[in-house]
Amino acid sequence: MSPKPFELPPEQTSAAAWYGPEMTKRDDWIMPLSPAEIAEVEVAAKALASREADIAAVTPQDFPLPSLGPKLKARVRDEVLNGRGFLLLRGLPVERWSMREAATAFFGLGTHLGSARSQNGKGHVLGHVQDLGLDVNDPNVRIYQTHERQTYHTDSCDIVGLLCLKTAKSGGLSALVSSTTIFNEMRRRRPDLLKLLFQPIATDRRGEVPDGQKPYFEIPVFNWHRGFLSAIYQRQYVDSAQRFADAPQLSPAQVEALDMFDSLAGDPELHLFMEFKPGDVQLVHNHTMLHDRTSFVDWPEPERRRHLLRLWLAASDARPLPEIYAQRYGTVTVGDRGGIIVRGTKLHAPLQAV
Repeated sequence: MSPKPFELPPEQTSAAAWYGPEMTKRDDWIMPLSPAEIAEVEVAAKALASREADIAAVTPQDFPLPSLGPKLKARVRDEVLNGRGFLLLRGLPVERWSMREAATAFFGLGTHLGSARSQNGKGHVLGHVQDLGLDVNDPNVRIYQTHERQTYHTDSCDIVGLLCLKTAKSGGLSALVSSTTIFNEMRRRRPDLLKLLFQPIATDRRGEVPDGQKPYFEIPVFNWHRGFLSAIYQRQYVDSAQRFADAPQLSPAQVEALDMFDSLAGDPELHLFMEFKPGDVQLVHNHTMLHDRTSFVDWPEPERRRHLLRLWLAASDARPLPEIYAQRYGTVTVGDRGGIIVRGTKLHAPLQAV
């Protein structure tokens, strides 16, 4: 008996299927923090920072947010995980905080939303997004460590969070696009190419290889599982995976499908740009959104240079993911998945980029 032909999932009509121009006219995705909410964060952060508490070991109980905690968790559940896919908190007073206080505050907020995951083979559960002067063409360098444009991609977690400490001299805008909308547009225009993105594609691990795994993983760009459409994508790493002799080689049709995906992500009618201010916290749902950053020119003074802190979070109320995601996420167990773990990894939260 021949296998049943693959059928595309239906067009998606959820709140995650939004278009850029419509979103720029709204501000309901911005959550200004009240003086009382900021005070809750500041009191909790300063108490831990004053005794130099291990940031990576902070729990929600260590970081009480009696008013903001439940409110933020509900908004993230409704708007990030099950809605449009992103939220921007505004107003943290980072300009008056030390690095330890800012890092503790951000990590403490994150504990109310999920479990922090390792963002690299070094075990950093708190990431520093800065230009380290590295070469983007080095296959073991990740693009966030440079000043170059990142291009639209996802990370290895349910929610990615960014806290802006300092902005660049120019550029460095955050860009978001709905992978759900890209799916809908490809379904309408080129369903033949869209079907190819439901087939496994090799993606480079950039030298961070877990025990027993290949130097690349093979997961489709789009995945339909238990009624949820999820996407996982990083085009540069798809292309660089072609350097491995045993990696499945992209066909011309697959390249055409990936090119169309990129073209749609870059369409001004689909994506949204936002300019961070110091004290902004952006929360993005990886499974329905792709994020990007424009290239930037930094300040010459080291103390003024662009600097963001990053969290990768596994949410306890996240969607189910197909088993194939375990190649990248280690496991698909809700609340305990994602991140990068290699031999010798020890989880910690550095206070500077290392």
